[in-house]
Amino acid sequence: MANHLPHHPLFTTRVEFLPTDERVSLSYQRARLLMHTYNLSASDVQVCSPKYWAMMTDPIMSLDTAMFTILAAHVGLTIGTLSRHLHKRPDLRPLVNRLLRFDTVGIYLLTERGHGLDAFNIETTATKTPDGFILNTPREEACKFMPASTPSFGIPKVALVMARLIIDGEDRGPRFFIVPVCNEHEMFEGVESIRLGARPGTCPLDFSITRFNHVHVPFSALVSSNIYDHSLPASPLEKWWDEVWRIPLGTLAVTAPWISSIKAAAFIAGRYSMHRSLVGKGTNPIPIITFRTQQWPIAHATAVGLVMSNWFPIVTKHSAEKSLDHRVRHGIAVIVKTTVCRHFQRCVPEVAERCGAQGTFEHNYVARIENDGKGVIIAEGDVLTLCIRLFSELLLQRYKMPLPDPSESLLARHAASILEENISLLNSLHGGHRSESFNSLILPQAELAVEAMGHALAYSAGLKSGLPKPILDVYECAVIRRDPAWYSENAGLTRILQRIREDEAITSTLPHLDTYLNNLAIEEYVSAPIVSDEAWKEYHDAMPVFTGNAIPINDQVQAML
Repeated sequence: MANHLPHHPLFTTRVEFLPTDERVSLSYQRARLLMHTYNLSASDVQVCSPKYWAMMTDPIMSLDTAMFTILAAHVGLTIGTLSRHLHKRPDLRPLVNRLLRFDTVGIYLLTERGHGLDAFNIETTATKTPDGFILNTPREEACKFMPASTPSFGIPKVALVMARLIIDGEDRGPRFFIVPVCNEHEMFEGVESIRLGARPGTCPLDFSITRFNHVHVPFSALVSSNIYDHSLPASPLEKWWDEVWRIPLGTLAVTAPWISSIKAAAFIAGRYSMHRSLVGKGTNPIPIITFRTQQWPIAHATAVGLVMSNWFPIVTKHSAEKSLDHRVRHGIAVIVKTTVCRHFQRCVPEVAERCGAQGTFEHNYVARIENDGKGVIIAEGDVLTLCIRLFSELLLQRYKMPLPDPSESLLARHAASILEENISLLNSLHGGHRSESFNSLILPQAELAVEAMGHALAYSAGLKSGLPKPILDVYECAVIRRDPAWYSENAGLTRILQRIREDEAITSTLPHLDTYLNNLAIEEYVSAPIVSDEAWKEYHDAMPVFTGNAIPINDQVQAML
């Protein structure tokens, strides 16, 4: 369906030659192209159909993270939130249809400048009046932070705004309201968008601060199957989680482009290392892939790319299983996001450094994607905070994650051991999970433990899918590096044995490296000129050339005695 996308003129444009706002405009055009290409229905979005996941996991997403950011909020959050109300709210259908055609861009205004991780405590208000609601931003800290709300790029925007429902002076809790924010040219009355400064080294977007000054919306603006139900929820926090039900799915969706990015970085560095040569003691050039210091980061990134891309479709299928406890489904999304993001942060900088000076330029992809990746760490929930919440609930044994049997692999044994030892530690603490010892001894281990679960699950999926043994061996060695003391203490792998294990894994990988790079199935999406001398020469001819006819003035320099 989307095979033409890498060759479409919108994606073959060299963005590094464009001014900032032209790049932003291009990202919106690309987003529209994706919407038209995949032609999703509201049902596709609501149930996260295979068609939905095909779009969200399309490798093209990793080429323009601004475009992906637009689509993640527009499709996953805005259309997704509205989709489940359509059967009782047919009046929402025209808006959803405009969003599906990308005639209007949807943005998701949840967090505020003063309320990020504690978004349940937002301060924006929606006060009921005889003919609707009045939305208001009470102070600067209550301004909605970051989603792109400016009217600068010729497309109308509508927001889902989380605000506290106020009726007769009583706070009935946070609800979403549909608020048009701008037309093709200007903001609507009472809505103000303040464009934020650039995020250095990333794909630019018109990120903004948005505030509301007594903005009137009709009763139908309330996002609910019953717009007349203004009752105070029995459990406000549980009701809030129900309102933001797309966030856990978003946690999973925002991970997808970074798997493609790991694969692209591995491919770029691998191909570069195969043709980049130096002359040593002899006269014949030696490809730098010959050196073990070059081989490890490329094999590592390749293994991670193959293991993660094998695991992710399995997880998305499980995420749709309604028989699973919703907390478990969210927990799996947290595990996937944590595992992929931390792999990304280790693999990409390592291969970027091995590409030398050329790897630092935007046209060779890896430097820009490394900067862009920092944003996903906090998108749809900060990784560390998500880990703390999940790990705490698992230690309190409120529910269990479906982990592999410890006997299956070293990585499964490691994950089970970390969980068990922390449950024992918690049970020994005076004051339990509310004690200072829990804060100081257990919480710092949350991310390591959640990552360990992801490693075990991903490796298990690789075993069952029949991934090549050298790839699984390299992946296992890379994971062991994360907690070498445990493997030394519990698996008899001393530091020297760990190094020998790595050496054997890399040695078995090298004869097949070219095949493994091809198996990443990312070459068509890679435009980095660093991959070959031919690609570089073609790019060299496209760069701006400065020439002139000026003649230097040769000033006479006399010696001073």
